[in-house]
Amino acid sequence: MNHTFDPTVLREYDIRGIIGETLGPDDARAIGRSFGTLLREAGGDTVAVGYDGRVSSPILEHALVEGLTASGCNVVRIGLSATPMLYYAEASSEEVHGGIQITGSHNPPNYNGFKMVFQGRPFFGSDIQKLGEISAAGQWADGAGAVSNADIMEEYVTRMLEGLNGIDTAALDGLRVGWDAGNGAAGPALEMLAARLPGEHHLLFTEVDGHFPNHHPDPTVEENLADLRALVAEKNLDFGVAFDGDGDRIGAIDGEGRVIWGDQLLMIYAEDVLKTHQGATVIADVKASRALFDHVAAHGGEPLMWKTGHSLIKSKMKETGSPLAGEMSGHVFFADTYYGFDDALYAGIRLLAASARLGKSVTELKSAMPEMLNTPEMRFQVDESRKFPAIAEISDRLASNPGPQVEEVNATDGVRVNTSDGWWLLRASNTQDVLVARAESDTQEGLERLIGQIDEQLAASGLERGESVGH
Repeated sequence: MNHTFDPTVLREYDIRGIIGETLGPDDARAIGRSFGTLLREAGGDTVAVGYDGRVSSPILEHALVEGLTASGCNVVRIGLSATPMLYYAEASSEEVHGGIQITGSHNPPNYNGFKMVFQGRPFFGSDIQKLGEISAAGQWADGAGAVSNADIMEEYVTRMLEGLNGIDTAALDGLRVGWDAGNGAAGPALEMLAARLPGEHHLLFTEVDGHFPNHHPDPTVEENLADLRALVAEKNLDFGVAFDGDGDRIGAIDGEGRVIWGDQLLMIYAEDVLKTHQGATVIADVKASRALFDHVAAHGGEPLMWKTGHSLIKSKMKETGSPLAGEMSGHVFFADTYYGFDDALYAGIRLLAASARLGKSVTELKSAMPEMLNTPEMRFQVDESRKFPAIAEISDRLASNPGPQVEEVNATDGVRVNTSDGWWLLRASNTQDVLVARAESDTQEGLERLIGQIDEQLAASGLERGESVGH
């Protein structure tokens, strides 16, 4: 017996595909067999398994558990859950050695996939390729693992509330906050959490529905924040928080309805964390604003620009001992008094805490940020075989001829060109056949010039931006 996956599903950070086309129960069973085999080889034998609210998730969960137990691993089923709840189940128990969450994250309803953690570290990149190789060869361990069920939601919510430790809850009693779960898997935990928080809380779309009837659950796309914005305006709330489909990415708006982007949230968190962790490294991905890196330095931190991707960021945090990291996409990682994984519910708690400790409303914190002119994330289709070579060509050209006003060419992840009045970025997506571009400047004129430089470099490699494509 062996199993070969569709070549499109084994991604850099996770496994993801279209149900009935590139992904199904046989794949889930093989993932269980291969993951379980690797875990047993490494001396582990127990895996926590959770799933999101997609229609296809229970079927995949059933097959995954079959595969894990057939490899000799024991399974702890935590049921319908946000991805960070699965991460918590793995991180908080010495008896659990790995975790798999069945989730399509913020993809359309017909997608699904698997996010994995292995003995306390992210399972990605070469790990996922190895899993595919074991499946193709059928080199599976055999056994008969046991299955148990665990209801950990109350324990998880109680642990998250520790994010308010040291704060006089009376300072939070007058707070009025809106929350949008987007019919994603974070809804039930959000209901339990909001009931135990000080202040007044207004909740949207907490009923889990894999068809996502109200709006697509991706809080980094501004149109998906329209309902939250309307709620904040109607009820005159202090701010609003939104989650993606599996609860590991946060979006936010202030009391005036302005979006607080991922790097701007990290500015707030960094100012708070650096009060007690002077000199600490704060990590952000290459898409983040220069204003963030300047803000970290101004508050006594060591800013570090790193590659995009939640697994890559988590690994870099462990390497550097960083207490805080984040991405433009809304993944935020706290390792100061938490576990270092991306948990949007916990990030929401920490936004309440930061506002209280800094003595400023979220709206005041947003208003204090420098006004930067920037593009949204521009994504455009490029053939899979062309995307990485094109970036390499552009990098080589810039090394020999950087052009006017260029102060630095950073090749950490793609090409980020820093100029005297801003920066621009081109990088290849690790998960899709697209290139990603972004630019930021102090002036409109500067922004147009930087976008022009992106277009020049693309043209020199026989490419053009064309129509922007979605996630």
